[in-house]
Amino acid sequence: MLYIASSGASQDLLATAIRSNNLANAQTTGFKAQMEQARAMPAYGEGLPTRVFAMTESPSNDYEGGAMIQTERDLDIAVQGSGWFAVSDAQGQEAYTRAGSLHLDQNGLLNDADGNAVLGATGPIQLPIPLSSISIANDGTVSVRPLGAPANALEEVGQIKLVKPANRDLERGLDGLFRRKDGVPEDADISVQVRSGMVENSNVNPISEMVGLIELQRHYEMQVKLMKKAEELDSRGNMLLRIL
Repeated sequence: MLYIASSGASQDLLATAIRSNNLANAQTTGFKAQMEQARAMPAYGEGLPTRVFAMTESPSNDYEGGAMIQTERDLDIAVQGSGWFAVSDAQGQEAYTRAGSLHLDQNGLLNDADGNAVLGATGPIQLPIPLSSISIANDGTVSVRPLGAPANALEEVGQIKLVKPANRDLERGLDGLFRRKDGVPEDADISVQVRSGMVENSNVNPISEMVGLIELQRHYEMQVKLMKKAEELDSRGNMLLRIL
């Protein structure tokens, strides 16, 4: 009884951390909520595996789209429907995100909000600077007008790599980026479209997360009561042994 209650309480704390992280990112652009669940696991050891304990896990993520926010900023993009755009992570590996608040660094490299280079067909997208204007088409094509060039003198400098891997093939990294589980880069998908001048908000439902946190708190309190009851039963058992 004590073992089951204590393991359940510890897993409630892990589930609370997942829910709290979701709530903290309710306004984070492109964030996908993590899902949590608990299941019973047998405890193996000497004798028969009659003991069980609870294990909390995050088996998947909520891949539903978030609300679209109009910004009218040229470097803001939002993926329409299913799909992702590719970036290069800190280790130089391909990863995927929907956080479309892009910016240029001092060398003209197109980066996402966390400083990861946005990938095109042949690698990171480099823009000639200084620029007068920049536009991103629905298919991810990036066009620029160099400083001092005529108003209609637009040059295509690259195309953002847009992909649409199956959700079951993706996993979230500790950096918040998504990658294929097998580590193989996904091929570009021409069916994925983006809209410039807007970003996708987080798909976290704050009310649902708050209700989940309250339920976990009550469940944790119940586990603590069970642990106290186990201690009480143990004390009474010792008293009976003294009498005998």
